[in-house]
Amino acid sequence: MEESKKIYWKGIEQLANNTEFVKHANSEFAQPGPEEDLGHSRRDFLKMMGFGVSAAALAACEAPIRKAIPYVNKPIEIDPSLPNYYASSYVNGGDYCSIVVKTREGRPIKIDGNALSSISKGGTSAQVEASVLSLYDNSRLRGPKAGGKKTTWEDLDKEVTAKLNEVSAKGGQIRIVSNTILSPSTKAVIEKFKVKHPTTQHVQYDQSSHYGMLKANEESFGAAMIPTYDFSQADIIVSVAADFLGSWLSPVEFTKQYAITRSVSEEKRDMSRHYHFESNLSITGANADYRTQIKPSEEGSVLIQLYNTITGSSLSGGVEKPNVAKAAKDLLASKGKGLVVAGSNDKSVQVLVNAINAALGSYGSTINTTPVNYRQGNDEAMASFVSDVDGGKVDAVIFYNCNP
Repeated sequence: MEESKKIYWKGIEQLANNTEFVKHANSEFAQPGPEEDLGHSRRDFLKMMGFGVSAAALAACEAPIRKAIPYVNKPIEIDPSLPNYYASSYVNGGDYCSIVVKTREGRPIKIDGNALSSISKGGTSAQVEASVLSLYDNSRLRGPKAGGKKTTWEDLDKEVTAKLNEVSAKGGQIRIVSNTILSPSTKAVIEKFKVKHPTTQHVQYDQSSHYGMLKANEESFGAAMIPTYDFSQADIIVSVAADFLGSWLSPVEFTKQYAITRSVSEEKRDMSRHYHFESNLSITGANADYRTQIKPSEEGSVLIQLYNTITGSSLSGGVEKPNVAKAAKDLLASKGKGLVVAGSNDKSVQVLVNAINAALGSYGSTINTTPVNYRQGNDEAMASFVSDVDGGKVDAVIFYNCNP
């Protein structure tokens, strides 16, 4: 290759061989920077900046000194470094889960499902496991307050008792508002309270309401209750907007049941078939064999079409959707082993679901009319309470274990 004879210059100063350029040719910059006049170089500045940032970072990461002081009188149940486990229950807004709490030196650090529970069978959820964080919430009150100021439990009890007695003596109306209460002892205390204050009414309300199902079962069976569902006995499952693996009714319990029907082995070759109709993708829909997207307004129409296909009826309002006819055919072929559920809080929709399950012979196999105690919220009672408060008819309200 021919050698190139081209010559390149860094600037006009080098081309002209300027005296100032020659003087500073070996420096980093052709012209002295402003920092040279102060006696400090750019490198010195960067070194100091680097040191300062490192020092600040180390200071920010420095943890306060914590001294480990041994027990003077060690509790018998505590051995340092060895965890203890306690069986307990998680109850929140109508949700229930049997749990085991892992503790170290008296501090709860982990929540797991209780495998000995006949209901949850060791199951748990993200919400249940995350509940341990609420025990370390610095925003929680350390004690009672009255009028925004700290007080004692004794003083607060005296003040509240005096006010309630005053209201009750005048015949004023008292309301106790809570989420679903599962505890029999708590309900017994409320009943005793109502005996002392006869004008008291207890209103249960759940943010995720299933009141439509309660009213539907009252019409179908004469009792406002929620039946016991057993997905482990179902060969064909049809769900219309009921996210029973994520948020509907009792997902911890249903997830364990559903897993039994979906697992296969050398001894068990059959797997349940799952049809799901919904508007937005849910955890349950993602696990379905046949998922059909529908509008929220079409939930009742899909069930009408399913009912007509199964029973041969001709109810108006049905809508043809993919997989509806196939689901009906499979349900008919598996009578007594089918289960249809719906997430709607509409009473008429739930009555239709009851009629479909009755036609399939599901009651006594995949559905048991033994009632469960969660989701006892009464929407009508809550609406009446709000109306009474707006009308000035309520003199005292006690909010128990709920966010008003």
